[in-house]
Amino acid sequence: MKQKGQSTKLKISLFILMGILLVLFFIPTPYYLNQPGSIEPLAEKVTVEDGDKTEAGSLNLTTVYSIKASNPYILLYGLLAPHTEIKKEEEVKGDLSDEEYNSLLLHMMDSSKQNAIISSLAAADEKVEYDYNGIFVAGVLETSKAKSVIHVGDIIHQADGKAFTEATDLIAYLKDKKAGDKVVLEYTHNNKEEKATVEMIVLDKKTGQVGIGINPENNMSIDPSVNVKINSDNIGGPSAGLMFSLEIYNQLVKEDLTKGYKVAGTGTMDAKGNVGQIGGIKHKIVAAHKADVDIFFYPEDITSVDTNEQEIKAQVKKEGYDDIKIVPVSTLQDAIDYLEKLPAK
Repeated sequence: MKQKGQSTKLKISLFILMGILLVLFFIPTPYYLNQPGSIEPLAEKVTVEDGDKTEAGSLNLTTVYSIKASNPYILLYGLLAPHTEIKKEEEVKGDLSDEEYNSLLLHMMDSSKQNAIISSLAAADEKVEYDYNGIFVAGVLETSKAKSVIHVGDIIHQADGKAFTEATDLIAYLKDKKAGDKVVLEYTHNNKEEKATVEMIVLDKKTGQVGIGINPENNMSIDPSVNVKINSDNIGGPSAGLMFSLEIYNQLVKEDLTKGYKVAGTGTMDAKGNVGQIGGIKHKIVAAHKADVDIFFYPEDITSVDTNEQEIKAQVKKEGYDDIKIVPVSTLQDAIDYLEKLPAK
């Protein structure tokens, strides 16, 4: 009888334990896991009209895997897995909704591709025309009086009845106003024309700078002399700008920049060919080394707040990578010049 009672208790305990483990599977956590991602050949993703894809080596973009820890088991995996960085959700998305965050990523990728086309065609002495057609809202400050009406992804077209197509012009116009002044904004939200009156706030107490409390970016369209198609499916953010630019340029010119080397890299690209800082660079160099990359381009640290160069050098030293050449660049032309001077492999 005693054995039967113990057996029943054991079964009940196991049943309760299984129930707890099952419930844990459905409890979300506010964390993301970042890990080294993939190395992807760009000749498969970029097609330039009448361009030459013949390469002795390859130009590649690098990615970071970002995984939502949707339950404690995934978070536990992140704690145990090598080269895994755990970030709080607000560090990744801020206070953006999923819709706003996805809109921001889409804008960043579109801008990255447009800037890559502009800068690479300019480097190859090809013409490209582009127009600014509004100000994209890339962020809204917590303290902004516009927070309840203006959202990430909106496109501002007018302020106080005056048309604006570039962010710098809107900023210059608002500069002459005072905190507490009202501004009437006309903008597009979810493909609908909207209008809102917004109160100006102090953005910087030291300088007295005022504004409406948004992060404005140019929204543009381009008309290149050469048609360029970039397949950016499953790629988010602007960090592939440098490598997109190199691949476009390589297909435009007669010489093969790769010369038999497996080249990868990362960095944002603006319309003037400047390379900018990115996030997750330590994961990208790990992915590049794992894929036997010969040369890795990364953004050079120029200002006091830049950290990419420090981070990648520290990671290379920590991992003991002595068989991959890391090269800092501040412009697209820096990367082109480096590859042009290389001997064939």
